[in-house]
Amino acid sequence: MLNINKIRAQFPILNRKVNGYGLVYFDNGATTQKPQSVIDAEANYYANENSNVHRGVHFLSGLATDKFEATRNTVQAFIGAKHNYEIIFTKGTTDSINLVANGFRTLLKKGDEIIISELEHHSNIVPWQMCCEQSGATLKVIPLLDNGSLDMDTFNNLLSENTKLVAVSHISNALGTINNIETIIEKAHNFGAKVMIDGAQAASHVALNMQELNADFYCFSAHKMYGPTGVGVLYGKEAALNALPPYQGGGEMIKEVSFEKTTYACLPHKFEAGTPNIAGVIAFKAAIDFITALGVKNIAKYEDELLQYATTEVLKIEGLKIYGTAAHKSGIISFNIDNLHPYDIGMIVDKMGVAIRTGHHCTQPIMKRFNIPGTARMSFAAYNTKAEIDIAINAIKKAKQMLS
Repeated sequence: MLNINKIRAQFPILNRKVNGYGLVYFDNGATTQKPQSVIDAEANYYANENSNVHRGVHFLSGLATDKFEATRNTVQAFIGAKHNYEIIFTKGTTDSINLVANGFRTLLKKGDEIIISELEHHSNIVPWQMCCEQSGATLKVIPLLDNGSLDMDTFNNLLSENTKLVAVSHISNALGTINNIETIIEKAHNFGAKVMIDGAQAASHVALNMQELNADFYCFSAHKMYGPTGVGVLYGKEAALNALPPYQGGGEMIKEVSFEKTTYACLPHKFEAGTPNIAGVIAFKAAIDFITALGVKNIAKYEDELLQYATTEVLKIEGLKIYGTAAHKSGIISFNIDNLHPYDIGMIVDKMGVAIRTGHHCTQPIMKRFNIPGTARMSFAAYNTKAEIDIAINAIKKAKQMLS
């Protein structure tokens, strides 16, 4: 059982006022707020530990390196990876996907196929389009059903000996759909294809074990799991990572450099060129510790309670339609009301201190599929409450009244 008041007390920003109202923050799908432990960890690095990592023999460099690598070990344990060197630090989920896509463009040829889905964030569409343009491979798309889940029958038909990679999201940022990635991974592997999972919306909401999941690549961002911005993770099986060429060249990712030839460092350093976001990586450990202390399964159970409550209450608003009604959903509600523009709804509820997302959520193909310009989206986190949902729904009702 989560102590929500105790949890909320750890987040300074939840005490602030917005337009004279107490903040109700329901844009967690975009980024989560940060507990004081994360804020303190980042500040402490700059105040007391600032030094570059992996490069010095002096005290501060050793201290910073130890703390940086402690985060790698924490991530390994958090996601159940086999080796700590299978954890690559990046700038975020987008950077992680681009790292894999950049590598695959050198491995693919004309006639090869990549499968993605209609459910994807632009960050899991555009890199693969670029990869196909550069390699000559073909991009195939799993269509969406009306309830926002994937058409698995079509997926089965798309798979072939030409399939070299399947790249899909674990949870949709726009609809909240939780994809059956276990089945997707198994079926793709039956054809010898690699699988990359975009876990940006899942890492703080679903318990993960990479050795059980068996994905070849899995990526996520710290800032969507109570951590700092500018930090991401690419997990990859050792063999899958070793098969990829380096993403960037520079310091740290080399073993030996001469003007005649350069040899590359072993994992994970092969993919970590240049000075990383050291403060962010160190603070990311505090975020994972926060999640671990609460328990991912406890968080998931509580957020599901919020989702069920909010879904029931919001559907009492006449003319409101929810997009994404799959049986398995995470704490996201995307909706429209009659002919009202979602942007207008978002603007009005903001005047009452309620932060929701409006627009296409970087998922324009989804909006095209449902023939809408966008949606208003509420997305929940462990610090949200049913009382906040009531406030938000009252604000949405007032917005509807003003706009009708």
